[in-house]
This record gives sequence, structure tokens and C-alpha cells, in this order.
Amino acid sequence: MMLSRNVGAFVVGGLLLAGCGSSLWPSLTGEEPTARAPSRERVEIPASRAEQAVVPTGTVPRPAAQASAEAEPAGAQSSAPLQATGTFVGKKVEAMAQDLGKLKGAVGRLDTRMREIRGDTTDATQRYLNILAAMNSKLQVGTTPGNPLLVQQWNEAQQQLKRVETNISRMNSLSNDAGAEASVAGYLLDSVRATFTLSGAVDEDHVQLRALEDEVNQSVVTIDRLLNELSDDLNRQTSHLASERRNLTAMSISIKNGERYGSSLMNRALAQAEVKASMAARSPLSPDSRPLVVIRFDRPNVQYEQALYDAVSRALDRKPETAFDLVAVHPKTGSAAQVILNSTAARRNAETVLRTLVEMGLPATRMNLTSISSPSAQANEVRVYVR
Repeated sequence: MMLSRNVGAFVVGGLLLAGCGSSLWPSLTGEEPTARAPSRERVEIPASRAEQAVVPTGTVPRPAAQASAEAEPAGAQSSAPLQATGTFVGKKVEAMAQDLGKLKGAVGRLDTRMREIRGDTTDATQRYLNILAAMNSKLQVGTTPGNPLLVQQWNEAQQQLKRVETNISRMNSLSNDAGAEASVAGYLLDSVRATFTLSGAVDEDHVQLRALEDEVNQSVVTIDRLLNELSDDLNRQTSHLASERRNLTAMSISIKNGERYGSSLMNRALAQAEVKASMAARSPLSPDSRPLVVIRFDRPNVQYEQALYDAVSRALDRKPETAFDLVAVHPKTGSAAQVILNSTAARRNAETVLRTLVEMGLPATRMNLTSISSPSAQANEVRVYVR
């Protein structure tokens, strides 16, 4: 009898559990079992979003920060549109930002022109050297005097040298245009710095002015580098053109006689003179040397060209093989950042003087450029020493 009661109690308990099961499970999960499975198949929250959902207010989750860093290109802050402040200074900042955009466009076009000129010069030089090698190989083994094939190749070589000469004229034009843009960049940089002194500006105006000054400085450095590369290319291509024209003149005699004589004797003499001058320019400067010219860049637009030309001309008249040292001197005073800025500006001034001398006809191989600091210097200087 007791056994039947226990069995009955067990059966009743089981029935109660079975009847209550459908109401107990929703209280634990918050949804019907049949509705839970489709939601799991339809939406699955990634781990990064789940982490972002529980991040407290005011913090940035690392995955989101990395994604924004990857999506934002380098230099996006400098190219972002300026925030209009409505002040007089703010309007000047907007106007100068537009001028900076035009300057960057002009610098980009100058760089494109330079790449085109270099590419055409490289192609002309390669074609010329291939033709020259073919003529030399034919003359080396011997041929008939006045061979028409060699005469035709000689004329083709002359055409390639004319291409190089045309590109030299294009380089000169490009150098003039780059100099004009350098003047625009210098004026814009002075305008930006002068705007700092105007009254009636808010903090955001000065923040944008500092960013604008950095970008203008970058454009100035780019133009200076372009001018230096153009100066080197002009000097190199002009020397190469003159040398190869003399070589072709000597080769015309070889073609006329049907045998090879070699390169021009004048080229050999000039090459030896240039090697001597280059070695003299690289020799160490004696500590008690007195400068031939001292150019102080203590104000904008220093007019030094005529005095420099007169001094260098007199030195070359006394000693035609003279070499020169161009020393950029900057003050050794102020903070570390100021010393670095002075050093960069002094080096840039010395490169400008070097370009001026190259334009005056002095070969770059006769000049050596160095930079030093001096505690006695009051401003940036360029000192020209004679070897």
C-alpha cells in the first residue's frame, strides 16, 4: 500500500513537471525555444561589436580606433577644409589657403615637366650612345673611307644631341618658372608669419595659421630641391653636350679616313683640369683661411650677385684653376629647435649661392659645400673661400 502511494506521488510529480516545462523555460531565456533558433541563424553579433557595445561612455575601443586609422589617409589633417571662424584673421587664413592650393598645383606641374624632360633626355642619350657604339665598333675593325652607312649614323647621332640641346633649353625655362614659384612661396610664407601679429584672432585662427605655415614650408623645401636638381642636371647635360659634340667632330675625321682615332684631345685636357679642380675643392679647409666673400642673410632679398661675380672673376683671373668652398654658417644660439631651423636655412642659402655661381658659368665640380655653426655669428651667413 505504501509502495502504491509512492508510485502515485512520483507519477503526479512527473505530470506537474511536464505541464510546467513550457512556462519555466521562457522565464530563463526570455523567448520561446522555437523563436530562439531562427534569431541565431539570422543575426550573429561579431566579437568586436559586442565589445564596443559594452565600452563605457567616453572611451574608444581599440578595434574602432584601428579601423579609423586605416580608413584615414596620411596627411588628411593638413588637407582638411579650414574651419571658418568669422574673424578678420580667419578670412585672411582662408585666402592664403587658396593661394597655397594654387602654389601646390604649380609645384606639381613643375615636377611633371621635370620628369618629362628627364625621360626625353634619357631616351635621347641612350639612342645616341647606341649609335656611337655602333660607329665605334665599325671603325674599330676598319671600313671604307666615307662609308655612307656611318655618315647616316653620324647624322642620326647629331639629331639625338639636338634633342639633348632642346631639353637643356626646356630645363632653363623650367628653372625660371621654378624661381618664380619660389618667390611666390617666400612671399606667402612671409604673409603667414605676419598674420600672427594681427589682433582680433581667436585660438582656432592661430592653430590653422601654424598648420598653414608648415605646409608652406614644405612647398618651399620642395621648390628648393627642384631647383637644386635642375641646377645639377643643367650643369651635367651642358658639359655632356659640349664634350660629345667635340667627340663627334673627331669621329667625322675617323669616318672620312675609315679608321678610329679615339675621343677628342680637348676633352682629355679639360677632363684632367676638372679632376684637379675637383680634388682641390675636396681638400680640407685650413683654419686660418680668410673668406673671399661673406654674404649675410640678415634680411629678405639680399642682393649679392654682382659683388659675388666681381670677386670670383678676380680670383679666376689670378688663378684660372681656382676651386671654391661654400660654407653655410648659422648662429649657435637659442633652443635646439631654433639651431636646427637656422642650420636648415643657412644650408638653403648656400645652395642658392651655389646655383647662382653655376648659372654664372662656374662648374659645380669646382665648388665644395659644407655647413658649420658659429657662436659669434649674429645671422645666417654664406662664406666663400678660395683654394
